[in-house]
Amino acid sequence: MDFQLLAQKALRDESLSRDEARSILTASPDEFEPLLDAALHVREFHFGRRVKLCLLLNAQSGICPEDCSYCSQSKISNAPVEKYRLLAPEKIVARAGEAVEAGATRFCMAIAARGATQRDIEQIGHAVEQIKSDPKTAHLEICTSLGLLNEQKCRDLKAAGVDYVNHNLNSGPNFYPKICSTHTFSDRLDTLRNVQSAGLSTCAGGIVGLGETLDDLLDMAFALRELGVTSIPINVLLRIKGVSLENNAPVTGQHALQAMCLMRLTNPRAEVRAAAGREKLGDLQPRVLWPANSLFVDGYLTTPGESAAVVKQWVEAAGFYIEQPVAA
Repeated sequence: MDFQLLAQKALRDESLSRDEARSILTASPDEFEPLLDAALHVREFHFGRRVKLCLLLNAQSGICPEDCSYCSQSKISNAPVEKYRLLAPEKIVARAGEAVEAGATRFCMAIAARGATQRDIEQIGHAVEQIKSDPKTAHLEICTSLGLLNEQKCRDLKAAGVDYVNHNLNSGPNFYPKICSTHTFSDRLDTLRNVQSAGLSTCAGGIVGLGETLDDLLDMAFALRELGVTSIPINVLLRIKGVSLENNAPVTGQHALQAMCLMRLTNPRAEVRAAAGREKLGDLQPRVLWPANSLFVDGYLTTPGESAAVVKQWVEAAGFYIEQPVAA
C-alpha cells in the first residue's frame, strides 16, 4: 500500500475505504516507517509539530457500579485502588493549578460512576467556574469524563465553562457486549450526541488490547469519524492485577502505533491523544508523536505515568515542541 496516497485522501477530508483502513493495521514491518511518515504528514498539516500536554484528575475513585472488564474501578475489579466520593471544589481547583505548573493546557477530570448526578454536576460546575475566573488557570481547556449524561446535564456543564466532555467508545459495537453488560454501545453514542447537542466538544476514543479484532478497531475508527469527534484518546490496555483482563496478551508497540495511525488517517482533523499505556512502547514511545499531537503527563486514573519534565525532554529530543497557552 502507498500510504502517502491515503495521507492525500485524508488531507482532502475524503473517507478511506474499509480496505484502505485495514491496510494500516496489517502493514508489514517493511511498511511501518512509510505508514508513520504518512501519519506525520497529516498530523503536521493540521497541528504542526506542537504537542498539547493534558493533566488528569481522578475526582471520584473506585466506586463505579458498572462492570467494564478493563477498568480497575469497576464493581467486578479486585484491584487495590483508592475509594472516595467526589472531591471538594477546592481540591479540583488545586489540581488545575498543578496542571498549569506542569505546562498542561488541558485539564481533565473523571469520576468513577455510571453517570454524574445533578449534585455532582453542580459541584463540578462550581469548581470549573473558579478555574475559569482565575487568571492563572483561565486559559486551561476543561474536559470532564462523567459517565452517561443527558442533554440538560451537558448544557449545565457548558454553562459552567466546560469545553470538552469525554466518553470513550472503547471498541466497536460488535465487541462491546464482551467487555460490559451494564450499559451498551448505543448508550455511549447517546451521551456523545447529547454532548454535541449542548454545544460542547466531544472527546472519545478507545483501548487497544481488549481482545478485539481488527474489524472492531475499524468499526470504532469509522464510528468516531461519523460522529465528528474532535479529540480521540487512544489507550493501550494496562493489565492491572485484579482486573478481569489482567491476563490478556500484551500489545506490541507496532500494533499500538498502527492503531494511532488509523485514527489519524481516518479522522485527520481530530486531536489524537496518546494516553494510558503508551509508556509500555519502550523505545518506540517517541514515535507516538507521528500520529498523535497530545499526551498525558503526571499519571492516569489509578496508575502512575511519566512526569511532565521527563515527557518534555523526549518530546523535544524527537523534534517536537510543547504547545503554549494562547495569550488572552
